[in-house]
Amino acid sequence: MTECFDAHVHLWNRATDPQDWIDPAAMGAIARDFRTGDLREMLDGTGMDRAILVQATNSLGESVRLAQSDPAVVAGYVCWVDLTGDVAGQLVTIGRHATVPLVGVRHLVHVDPNPQWLLRADVARGLEQLGAEGLTFDFVVRAWMLGQAARVAAEHPETRFVLDHLGDPFGQDADRAVWEAGIRALADNPNCIAKLSGLSSGFRPGAWSASSVESVVDTALEVFGPGRLAYGSDWPLAELGGGASHWRAAVDALLAGLSDSERSGILGGVAAEVYSVV
Repeated sequence: MTECFDAHVHLWNRATDPQDWIDPAAMGAIARDFRTGDLREMLDGTGMDRAILVQATNSLGESVRLAQSDPAVVAGYVCWVDLTGDVAGQLVTIGRHATVPLVGVRHLVHVDPNPQWLLRADVARGLEQLGAEGLTFDFVVRAWMLGQAARVAAEHPETRFVLDHLGDPFGQDADRAVWEAGIRALADNPNCIAKLSGLSSGFRPGAWSASSVESVVDTALEVFGPGRLAYGSDWPLAELGGGASHWRAAVDALLAGLSDSERSGILGGVAAEVYSVV
């Protein structure tokens, strides 16, 4: 049986890695530390075996610490490095005491002060290095940035790219037409996959259902096909929308029309292939 991977989770210890973006008043459900035991409980509750851990801050220190996670729970780690600096040297630093495989890199593009960060020449050199190292790059972008992401993916065919949260179609001020044009352009690049993740976090618990996100998931299935989509809970942020179990149930409902092999791919096989985990 194919191992089931949750392709997008976070862990944090706010004493060592403050998460300043968390507003305790508006985000009380996640205004605490989340550790390996919490992750194991969530995975068991959603029927998943292991997870791909994804960085939460643009911090080399956080990357070093989280690379020392439990491999029984974490199959691979998408870390942060400064792509404009010594990429190889930073990867050595992170990997020196790593207990889980480094499988990719992510930068919080959607909150970077430079709205053109993806298009920088020094970033392009870093992305080339990732391709040479066999590492992915996760796009975390606003809907209007998808055009930039598509351009970058086309310019770096030897690097594999992963779109987080389907490009934030429900984000503040997101234009659905802009989002759809952007995700179609990105999907035209065969070196890209996308995660069915992060779609429930912007809704209040009880204020959404599978039908609320059906249209964007259907579009993702159309343009990427089930062979280039991976399930992710975006836990613990999923707690903002009612919990990871609620999201997993919604995804199951939305994928009900697919074959067993297609569903198996989305729930594990695609993530295993793109992140090269076993």
